[in-house]
Amino acid sequence: MSPLLLLILLALLVPLIWLVVQYNSLVGLRNHIAESWSNIDTELQRRYDLIPNLVAAVKGYAAHEQQTLERVVALRNRCAANRGPVAGQEADEQEFVATLKQLLAVVENYPQLKADRHYLSLQMELTNTENRIQAARRFYNGNTRDFRNKCESFPSNLVAQAFGFQPQDYFTVSPAVKEVPDVQF
Repeated sequence: MSPLLLLILLALLVPLIWLVVQYNSLVGLRNHIAESWSNIDTELQRRYDLIPNLVAAVKGYAAHEQQTLERVVALRNRCAANRGPVAGQEADEQEFVATLKQLLAVVENYPQLKADRHYLSLQMELTNTENRIQAARRFYNGNTRDFRNKCESFPSNLVAQAFGFQPQDYFTVSPAVKEVPDVQF
């Protein structure tokens, strides 16, 4: 094999290898984002499953807060059914979290409810779930950041553009419950 032919072959092979490595890297990051979104979805579903029990516990003590209770249930159902893009789910989640905070604020007016073991258990579980959602959200946003960096940085952005890779949206929803409830016996 002549040195010229070897040089030409090498000149063609190196960019091809680089292209394959960049493409596979983008695919891997995109798959990490999908996996981490699945983790968020699992934790959100866990929250949605807790809400009917929480509403039932509050309903027994605060029956005249029916409008707030109905709003929480309606938003819970809407969020659970939403399987759209991150931005659409984020908007629904923001509204749901705000309404859930209203429900928890209502509870502050009912000392017997705040002392109820069943309610405290549900609130503790909701707090744990919120912590898990936030951890999953941080993992998702970290993967999204890495993917965005890859899609926007030169020269990998050339591969991203050529193969239609689009930067993903971050998921920013504040937790409904920030503190563990204070249990006093």
